[in-house]
Amino acid sequence: MTNNSIASRFPDGVTWTRQLDIIQTRDAYADSARGVISEEQAHNAYTEVSSWAEYQASPLLRLSQLESHLNCQAIHYKDESVRFGLGSFKALGGAYAVLKYVAGRYLEHHGSPVLLERIRRGDIKDFAAGLKVVTATDGNHGRSVAWGAANAGCPCRIYIHAEVSQGREDAIKALGAEVIRIEGDYDESVRLCAAEAQQHGWQMISDTSYPGYTEIPSNVMAGYTVLATEVIEELKEPPTHLFLQAGVGGLAAAIAARFWMEYGADRPHITVVESSYSDCVLQSFLQQSPATVAIKEETIMAGLSCGEMSLLAWQILSGCCDQVMTISDEQVATTMKLFADGAMASSPVEAGECAVPGVLALMASVTDAPQDFRNARVLVLGCEGATDPDVYRRLLDSVA
Repeated sequence: MTNNSIASRFPDGVTWTRQLDIIQTRDAYADSARGVISEEQAHNAYTEVSSWAEYQASPLLRLSQLESHLNCQAIHYKDESVRFGLGSFKALGGAYAVLKYVAGRYLEHHGSPVLLERIRRGDIKDFAAGLKVVTATDGNHGRSVAWGAANAGCPCRIYIHAEVSQGREDAIKALGAEVIRIEGDYDESVRLCAAEAQQHGWQMISDTSYPGYTEIPSNVMAGYTVLATEVIEELKEPPTHLFLQAGVGGLAAAIAARFWMEYGADRPHITVVESSYSDCVLQSFLQQSPATVAIKEETIMAGLSCGEMSLLAWQILSGCCDQVMTISDEQVATTMKLFADGAMASSPVEAGECAVPGVLALMASVTDAPQDFRNARVLVLGCEGATDPDVYRRLLDSVA
């Protein structure tokens, strides 16, 4: 029988590939960050999303067996595998931004506002049918935008790159969206999507921001803050440490912002985790401006395979990120298997490949400095489940 205990799987602990410590002052929520996501935006997003008929706060689990293994006070895992039936946190951002976009266009055309509830109810479906939304995706964000477009009554086109699995493509199509697959990587799909959107007058819905394109990414990120609001409302004591995975940085920045605005100078210690193959956040801190890196090899953590950091994410993270860590693919499948076998928590957890980087970074941190985590209350983001069951099973089966 295979021994699936944490100690047997990681006898020498976990290692990081690169680590950067950042000296940050501990201040109140900064105006530069507020310009991206304000307290009002976070409140409005939570009020709207929590009113959706399908809404339930995602589970906040205790990783009790990992706590014992690492000798930590508490490790909480925000399990996004059940979010709106779409299997990831992305459901919070893209769908919300689509509704906000339709409402904004309605106000432009009619001179009067429309409640998002009326859009969801189909009261302005004839107007919405004349608006086309598009995005580029590794899978999860595209599903969210497609779902939001279906709810709003908009036509939708999704661009995917060569490495996006067939299962993720099929899931997007099942929501009624047109899917365009390109031969290049994620960043190339973003560029093609933006170019064709401009050419045809379509609206791009993305959490990747750049000069001249910030309003919609801000709304996407505001949607992500719902996740953090749920944690803040549920926990009696705030986390002392956040481990936040990053692709373009939108999720990490949104969660960091929400905790920063809630706790100010007493915010948690924030570590951003990314793949060593696509370390645009780390490179941004090294050059002190949003960086773009060439992706020479695709990580199995598909949602983290992004070479260009979001401008808006940088505006937030540059003022509150305390550490950046990069990890390799080597121990991802093993960690997923430990979750699936019930070795992390009191029961099995469906953790996709992008759900485990924070746990790996935490384990590496404790390996390096165990004394720093004995009284730690840690939050890690289980940002997705088995969003492609075939890929999920293949990764689990790869573990001896």
